Amino acid sequence: MIFEDVTATALANIYFDGKVVSHSLTGADGRKITLGLVYPGKYHFDTAAAERMDITAGRCEVTLDDSEKKGTYEAGTYFDAPARSGFTIEVREGICQYVCTFLP
Repeated sequence: MIFEDVTATALANIYFDGKVVSHSLTGADGRKITLGLVYPGKYHFDTAAAERMDITAGRCEVTLDDSEKKGTYEAGTYFDAPARSGFTIEVREGICQYVCTFLP
């Protein structure tokens, strides 16, 4: 993915003792994007806004809140998480890389 006309925030967003790390971008139009890494483990995230999570490398399993169905995602695939909800992401091995776009 190539991003044009964005401002990058140099300080990282660090979660779960460094097991999930991202950097924030803001588009000229105000859209928010994060680029991140998820190390092996199982983590839960709450969502204020709706999100599209594009997996760019690695593999993960995701369970959306209010769902018992677990989906598997790898490079080239994505999942959408609804606003005011959340999801659990699990990486069993390696590093999963992602691009999160916050949806209007």
